[in-house]
Amino acid sequence: MIKVFLRIKNRKGSSETLPLLCFIVAAFLLLPYQSICQEKKNVPDGTEGVTIEKRSQDSISKKLPPNEFNGPYSTFRIGAGYIGDATTYSQDDVFKKQMDSANIDINPTVQTRDFRILGSGVLTTVKRTIGWKFAYMYDGDEKIWMLRETGVTIGVPELNGHIFVGRTKEGFSMIKVMNGHSPWGYERQMALDVIPILADGIKFFGMSPKSKIFWNLGYFNDFMSKGQGFSTFSSQYVARVGWLPINKPEKKQTLHIATNLRYAKPLDGKITLKSRPESNNTPHLINTGSFETDHSSHIGGEIFYANKRFTIGSEVITHNFYSDKADDHKFFGGNVMVGYSLTGGSRPYKTEGSIFGFMPVTKSVFKGGLGEIEAVVAASTLNLNDGNIKGGQMWRITPMINWYMSRVIRWELIYGYGVLDRYGMEGKVQFFESRIQFTVM
Repeated sequence: MIKVFLRIKNRKGSSETLPLLCFIVAAFLLLPYQSICQEKKNVPDGTEGVTIEKRSQDSISKKLPPNEFNGPYSTFRIGAGYIGDATTYSQDDVFKKQMDSANIDINPTVQTRDFRILGSGVLTTVKRTIGWKFAYMYDGDEKIWMLRETGVTIGVPELNGHIFVGRTKEGFSMIKVMNGHSPWGYERQMALDVIPILADGIKFFGMSPKSKIFWNLGYFNDFMSKGQGFSTFSSQYVARVGWLPINKPEKKQTLHIATNLRYAKPLDGKITLKSRPESNNTPHLINTGSFETDHSSHIGGEIFYANKRFTIGSEVITHNFYSDKADDHKFFGGNVMVGYSLTGGSRPYKTEGSIFGFMPVTKSVFKGGLGEIEAVVAASTLNLNDGNIKGGQMWRITPMINWYMSRVIRWELIYGYGVLDRYGMEGKVQFFESRIQFTVM
């Protein structure tokens, strides 16, 4: 990839590259539209694997989904999502001592994880595909309202892809990019907690149909997000590049292989790494505390294979932190998962974002069917010990059942067994959890 950066000085004297990137986006909008390859009728609704149909102006009278409208200038889709979690525990005596040492209380909890309101659409009066998206979410853990993925998606068929400008997922890791309501597991694996859930900037994502190479290239900074809880880095460059050797929708077969690369500058030259053990109701059980670092690099690999109702996948990640004034540190984590649909369902692969989408439901329980029932087993670990940093190491194995009662309702039953190595002790804890989820996209 050739990098061309326009350097300007902001009030603090630091270099910025975003203005040139915005100029490039504007150039695509202003240049004459010459489609080298025909744009798809279904276009990305943001970057999370959901699509929305680009409708012609003469389709106003056609039947639309109940949550979608066709205006004179843009389509308009409204949506919402809710997740509620319940968690209780069984702790051994050593784990209880570890919680006393960390000054952490582990108690049964029932709470809202999040509630979000969504709006999106595609402009109908321009030749080039231009979509927009707005999402506003209540975070049940922090008890605050915040913007989620919000911005503009611009089709670039000349380059086999799309450009997104705004607030979005960085693009590091398939599971991190997938819509939070759609993955197989309960929560994303612990090793991904180091990567912020959101970032403000620009990214270019797409796929070459002939070579089957896909990419996600992004630049982000904290110009708009500084001070918000998720913003732990001042700037970051992200690349996710992979190969799709098998993608046969008619046979429901997919083999996806990718590498993830990230270079970032932690905010104010310091960072704290911490992780919940894949349970949103549970406190951060491993925690490095604040340490000095000038910049970081993150290297990951991912592989997923799906064949009809069966899926197996793994992601591994190394987080490297460097400092001119203190020691360098390296942390490692990863996971492996296996999913199997007991009712024969198959999760589709979305080439628009190189990720898997929502599990489709053939016949819901409200129409006399079983919906879709999916069994999942996942194992994961994250080690936050390195040198003089003793943040702890934890691994967890999680068997669970996903019951997709309808396209809107998903109910999860989760058991987790975890082992925490911290404070010179090895404690064990069992998780008994359930989640109810409502999703209208």
